[in-house]
Amino acid sequence: MEELEDREKVEIQLLLEGIYRLYGYDFRNYAYNSIRRRIWHRIHAMKLKTISALQDKVLHDPECMRLLMKDLMIHVTEMFRDPELFLAFRRRVVPLLHTYPFIRIWHAGCSTGEEVFSMAVLLHEEGLYHKSRIYATDASEDVINQARTGTFPLRKMQDYTKNYLQAGGTGSFSQYYTATEKSVTFHPFLKENMVFAQHNLVTDRSFNEFHVIFCRNVLIYFNKELQDQVHELFYESLTPFGVLALGNRESINFTTHAENYEVLDSREKLYRKVK
Repeated sequence: MEELEDREKVEIQLLLEGIYRLYGYDFRNYAYNSIRRRIWHRIHAMKLKTISALQDKVLHDPECMRLLMKDLMIHVTEMFRDPELFLAFRRRVVPLLHTYPFIRIWHAGCSTGEEVFSMAVLLHEEGLYHKSRIYATDASEDVINQARTGTFPLRKMQDYTKNYLQAGGTGSFSQYYTATEKSVTFHPFLKENMVFAQHNLVTDRSFNEFHVIFCRNVLIYFNKELQDQVHELFYESLTPFGVLALGNRESINFTTHAENYEVLDSREKLYRKVK
């Protein structure tokens, strides 16, 4: 049994190394158990028997690589996800943002854009959107292209409206989008101050200085070494007194920069850079 587990680890290492060398995507420091489950999901979906068989297809078939990428990059998001966070953001962070002449916000790992449009609505209602620029990035080109459209399934809007109200929304959520039979598209004015781009937290460096960085429920898929690397990236990318928002299962505790932040809201994982 132990020999089989060792062989499997070697196969996974070889697969991830091949992906990195050929395609430039680096999954080598993702949490092992999580990455293993996703690899085996793709193996079963393609009716293969071994990780080595998957490696052979991935290295010779870009379409197979595209499908594996969708498995490896889990995109779980919704509008005003965890409404209490957005409510805390309104109360704790928005007053700080009013003191800036211009605001730069980075949504790292933005997925299909629900969180980005949530932020645009919030900033609009707080009278800040006209002086804001939201940078929305993800490692997956497919989801970035989808996020640019600002189009989401109509069936989800009832839940999103509930989230919006719980997050302190001050108007009617339906005023922000146009609905068709199966989808809604948010009004173009919300995209005027958005910049969408492909960016890989694992391999790419900082590209600007930001007053706020949102990166929620991404770091939980990384091992400790990679988490520290990304935290260094965020620290370098934040302005003095900039705000970092993490997911509810994430924290700056035990990171190399923990002492450089003050806690704005411990429950909602809002931190302010003070050193």
